[in-house]
Amino acid sequence: MKNLKEAGLEGRLNEGTTSGKASPDMVSTLGSGMLITGNILCAGSLQICGRVIGDIHASQLVICEGAKVEGKVIAPDLIIQGAFSGTINGNNVKLHSTAVVEGEIFNKSLTIEQNALFEGVARRLDVPVAAPSSAQIKGEEPAPAVALHAVPEFKVVG
Repeated sequence: MKNLKEAGLEGRLNEGTTSGKASPDMVSTLGSGMLITGNILCAGSLQICGRVIGDIHASQLVICEGAKVEGKVIAPDLIIQGAFSGTINGNNVKLHSTAVVEGEIFNKSLTIEQNALFEGVARRLDVPVAAPSSAQIKGEEPAPAVALHAVPEFKVVG
């Protein structure tokens, strides 16, 4: 299992924090023995080693090898080493060789390593994905709708 630095995301623990408040460079980790059912909103980096069923909005997200996520994800930077099923909205999406992804990926940049498994649809985003705002984290502002893309509809006329 790779950590955030090995995965290419430079988030790190803020060792000097004494206020008890999360800082944008703090890494939140859900361990391999955890199952989370519900939505997650994270202002900083999030590393998932366990299982999540729900929607995730984070600044940076790593789904570790052996982890499984089902739902919708919004993250400017996203690395998948484990299993994902659902919809992804991200600026920079990278599927490592151990990734198993089923669903839709809306992206500005998509990298798929050799041996990664991807079944679904990938579409390019016109508008960049933003990290969660501090107002969203505090609950003062609603989280954005996950469908940040506009997919044109095509009808077959016979």
